[in-house]
Amino acid sequence: MIAIRSPDTIYQAHGEIENGTFHGRWHFSFDEYYDPKYTHFGTLRVFNDDTLSPGAVWPLHPHRDNEVVTYCAEGEFRHADEHGKGGILRKGWVQHTTVGKGMWHSELNNLPDKPMRFIQMWFFPSKHGLEPSVEQKAVEKPERTNRFLPLVSNTHPGALRIVSDAAVYSCFLEAGKKVDFQLEEGRGAYLYVLEGGPVEVNGEPVPALGAVMAERERELRVGAEKDAELLLVEVHLV
Repeated sequence: MIAIRSPDTIYQAHGEIENGTFHGRWHFSFDEYYDPKYTHFGTLRVFNDDTLSPGAVWPLHPHRDNEVVTYCAEGEFRHADEHGKGGILRKGWVQHTTVGKGMWHSELNNLPDKPMRFIQMWFFPSKHGLEPSVEQKAVEKPERTNRFLPLVSNTHPGALRIVSDAAVYSCFLEAGKKVDFQLEEGRGAYLYVLEGGPVEVNGEPVPALGAVMAERERELRVGAEKDAELLLVEVHLV
């Protein structure tokens, strides 16, 4: 079974932050947004598509016991903890954070003259109270072209590890190309069209900024009418 989420059904948030503004597309209940239909999807708790204006900073704030995956969709993302330490992500790059027993951090647009867009995903951890840690991975476009490249996974060599029963994949799908994704029993997939498209998923059209929730499907067959950037989150359905 697949359910298509059109862009106009995804909550949009706006606000002022330090040195600028943000615009968010929040797929699941978060902060002041609550929708009982979209509180989580399996082990996926949060899926936020946020854009920060040039030079803007999401100020230091605390978290505890989350597994966080951050994907840079445009511009330059910079992460900093309470000591100012962190890394820079460019388009297509990914970062994983075990928040564990607690940490403070901020998200920054590293460029003073361009917007920065990032996808942040939170997952329910399989262990609690761990020491915080951050690692990241540089990914170039050819690596993810016409394939679902594992960015975060506990089963694929070279992927960042995560303390949750989940995995994250990226794909740049060229116009006219197709790619398949296999799902095992008890697994679900959340597919997001970051840009471009439209695409077809198991025969159903999905526009840019639309998403697909797949449950009790053994395979996703994805084809692109035009070039498309995709993110796919595979989860244990709980």
